[in-house]
Amino acid sequence: MGKSKFKSTEISNPEFESNNLRFITVKTPNLKGRGDICVFVPPLKNLKDIPIVTLLHGVYASAWAWPFKTGVHLKAWDMMQKNIINPMVLVMPSDGLWGDGSAYLPHNGFNFEQWITEDVIEGIIENIDMTSNKSSLYISGLSMGGYGALRLGAKYHKKYKAISAHSSLTNIDQMHLFVEEDITLYNQSGKEETAIIEIMLKHKNKLPHIRFDCGKNDIMIAHNRLLHQQLEKAQVPHKFYEYDGVHEWKYWEKHIKDTLIFFNQFNN
Repeated sequence: MGKSKFKSTEISNPEFESNNLRFITVKTPNLKGRGDICVFVPPLKNLKDIPIVTLLHGVYASAWAWPFKTGVHLKAWDMMQKNIINPMVLVMPSDGLWGDGSAYLPHNGFNFEQWITEDVIEGIIENIDMTSNKSSLYISGLSMGGYGALRLGAKYHKKYKAISAHSSLTNIDQMHLFVEEDITLYNQSGKEETAIIEIMLKHKNKLPHIRFDCGKNDIMIAHNRLLHQQLEKAQVPHKFYEYDGVHEWKYWEKHIKDTLIFFNQFNN
């Protein structure tokens, strides 16, 4: 391995890990400090260049949310053992821990966007031997993390092979429903940087494979339906699903499996 990108890196000791979860902390200028990454590494030998799936959490949470709120790592391993999906590494970073949620945008002197799209991936490739620069990249998330996945997946369409999102915000102005911070602190240069439909239209002919879903009684359902209608009108290929449910962990625990199956079909 060549020189590390990071000034400092700490990784958990396998002797004390459980359920194939590892924890990595790296120092990056994008966060002006340290960032945490939780990663599920399938307990299989002789794997190389396997896919890296980034899962973004919602407001109030951190790198522990996906495994310890949904058991996604247990579900993924069960699906791998049953040959429902091929081996993949699940990467669950913090959002940078700004306020109630960073929205995975650059703001207030921090670049939470580059943290996710550059640092997190590099941190995994440097520390997890079965991954490499040849690994296919996928991105998903829930709520604020769904917004991050849709936005970053579309903006960095050359990097990610597919996008999946659950119960997503579709525009930064919806953050006021969840956070106490002044919404103007998230301001960007224009709508093409903060509205999912604008970002997707900007990159219309270059987008990765896209799916998103939302509970029929979720507070975000109207926004998701509108995004679906706008994408249909613009003839942007995507899949949208509505299921029974509201904006809660029980819903995400169930439907994250849909995401892994969706990603797996492009894992050739």
